[in-house]
Parts: sequence; C-alpha cells; structure tokens
Amino acid sequence: MTTLQDCQALDAQDPLRALRERFALPQGVIYLDGNSLGAQPKAAAARAAEVVTQEWGQDLITSWNKAGWISLPERLGNQFAPWLGVGQGELAFTDTTSINLYKVLSAAARIAREDAPGRKKLISERSNFPTDLYIAQSVCQEYGLELVLLEPEEIAGALQTDVAISMLTHVNYRTGAMHDMAAVTAAAHAKGILCVWDLCHSAGAVPVDLKGADADFAVGCSYKYLNGGPGAPAFVWAHPRLINRFWQPLSGWFGHAEPFKFVPDYHPAQGIQRYLCGTQPMISMSVLQCGIDIYTEAEAFGGMAALRKKSLALTDLFIQLVQERCQGHGLGLATPREHAARGSQVCLTREEGLGVNGQGSGAYAIVQALIARGVIGDFRKGDGGTGRHKDILRFGFTPLYVGFADVWNSVEHLRQVLESGEWQRPEFNTVHAVT
Repeated sequence: MTTLQDCQALDAQDPLRALRERFALPQGVIYLDGNSLGAQPKAAAARAAEVVTQEWGQDLITSWNKAGWISLPERLGNQFAPWLGVGQGELAFTDTTSINLYKVLSAAARIAREDAPGRKKLISERSNFPTDLYIAQSVCQEYGLELVLLEPEEIAGALQTDVAISMLTHVNYRTGAMHDMAAVTAAAHAKGILCVWDLCHSAGAVPVDLKGADADFAVGCSYKYLNGGPGAPAFVWAHPRLINRFWQPLSGWFGHAEPFKFVPDYHPAQGIQRYLCGTQPMISMSVLQCGIDIYTEAEAFGGMAALRKKSLALTDLFIQLVQERCQGHGLGLATPREHAARGSQVCLTREEGLGVNGQGSGAYAIVQALIARGVIGDFRKGDGGTGRHKDILRFGFTPLYVGFADVWNSVEHLRQVLESGEWQRPEFNTVHAVT
C-alpha cells in the first residue's frame, strides 16, 4: 500500500517540482480545483500593479504603443500556439469562451449554409458544458439548424450527411472523459461535417494538436489550467483554410483591417485578427501573460510530455488511494480509467440515499467539509437520481503545482470526513451560490 513517505519520495524526484514555486499557494491548502480556477502565479500581483500604476497611471494612452497593448492578443496567441499544435498568427486571446464560441459557430454555420445548404443539424453532447449548449441554441435559431444532443456512445453513429456541425468539448467538465479528437474529426470530415472543439478542460492539461487532428475551429478559456485569473480572456482558433472565408458576426473595430483608419464600412482583417471584436481588457490580458510565461518555462522541464506523465500519475494515485482507503462509503468513479480517455481530473460519485436523513447523496456536503479542512475541490449537481448523470465530487490535478503528497493527504482528509460523519453538520449542507 502506498504511504505518505512514498509520495514524498515521488515529489523529491519530480522534474517539474521547481515550477510549484511560481505560484502563490496559501499555506495549509491543497488546491484541487485548478480545473475550475487556476492558482495565482506569483508574478501576477506585481504585473497587475505595473500595468495599473505605470502603464495606465503614468504612460496613459501611450501604452497602446509604448507597452505594446495593441498587439498583446496575438502575441499571447503566438506564445501559446505550440501547446495547441497550431501555427504563428493563428491563435488569439480575446473575449470569453461563450463569445468566441458564438463567433466560430456562426462562421461554421455560414460555411455549411454555403457548401451544403441541405444540412440542418448541429450535434453535441448532452452533458456538454451548459454555456456551449446555450450558445448553440442561439446559433441554431439564427441559422435554421436543429440542435441534437447525444450521449457519448451515440456520437459516432450520428455523424451522417444531414449534420452540418459537430460541437464537442474535448474533455468533459463533469466526468473528465476525453474524446479522441483526431478520430472524431476524421469521421466527421468523412461525412462533410465541420468540427468545433471546446478546449476549456484541455488547454495546458492534456496534449492537443489541432492541426494534426485537422480540426476546423477551437475555443477555450485561460482561467483554468493556464492560471490567467478569474474572467481572464479566452482564446479562439480557426484553421487557415477557413479563417478568411467569412466575417465573424461580432464585427467590431479591433477586427477591422485598418481600425485606426476610422472608415464607416467594415473590412475584416486577414487571419485571426478578424476574430477580435472590441477594445481589449489590458489589465487582465497582461496578468494572463504571467500564466502563459510559466508554460513557456515548462518547455525546459519536458513540456507537455512531462506534464501529461505527471498528470496521469497523480490521477492514477488518487483513484488508487480512494479505492484503498475510502471503501464502504458509497463512492464510485465517473472518470475513465484508460489514460487515453482521461483528462486531468478525477470525478467521484456517491450513491443516492446516503445523504443527510437518507436524502440525496451527500456529495455536496462532503466537498464542503473537505474545503473547511483546506482541501479544495468542487461539486457538480446531477439529475436527482432519475438518470445517468449523478452528483459529482470533482478534483482537478494541475501538475504545475499539485504534488504526490498533496494527493495522499487529500485522500486522508476524505477518509476522515467520511468515517467521522462530519459532513453531516448543518453548515456543510447549506448550499452556496457557487458550488
């Protein structure tokens, strides 16, 4: 049986251990929620202060030129592009995931309408993150498409010639299950279907090769594994063969070919710049640079291969220890065991009827009790036991700063919470606005 000393030895041998020092992690906290909000890079506070006091406070509007604000969306995109398998000038950080998804889905719908007007379906996964489905509903209403929601095992059979667009999240936010992007994209393209990928739970966590997979469009956020801070700008990518075919629908001045010409007619820029919209949020954009810089530094420590190897080792260990040390408490595993089908999180379920007074699963209260102990994960609501989607205790493993001893200690806290029954205390059963 793996011991704490075994885990400490693994940490001592970890080639990525130096990168943990780049983060301002609170003392006594085991942070397993980087798949929801990444930890703060130590450089972020000073960078934010520099932007506010010097670049904005002293240099004022000259910072658009002097500090290079004007080109920062594309420069950050170029810096992170190798981690997504795309080229220079193809990726930009801008707006939010929801807004960027609206842009690329609209572009895909316009392309589909021109190339194959008889296709009337947009397919997605029923358990996709809700904002993706809400944006898809809006685009479907606008372009006369039908949104068809599927279970994962139904997707392959649904890739037929009546489908215009496939919109999938690479790693599922609830379960951590990961699609084979290359295989799904190839199958879709064989039927003439455009593929849009959401990389919110992939970027910086698992290997991604958008051009190698021949994807058509992709979006993703930067406040999870990229550690850009709450509400940090998201990213958008379009394949070079498609990028200039249509305007994206939010034709703002930053996407204009000559924004400072100030002409009344819109002329879209060439390339990814046309996917920008309005004036960019320079304070948050500049802070995001600190998170991306850590990824650039990680290239010297083995890059994504090293991050993925550690991520799988951490999640394997967590699954093993939960099964060994938390038996008999109704916990199940929602995350696939197969490495090729797993992101960088582990999601546990709990049997219904084991909650307070036999009501519910108690999963939310268990997470709250762990948080009170300094082990921070999160909870995602199921469908009340009426279907296949159960309550989820969700734990993210960011290999930049999570260690093997963190895993052992977090499971020990989970064991104590379950065995002591402390999760049944009233304060842990009061539901907060954010779960």
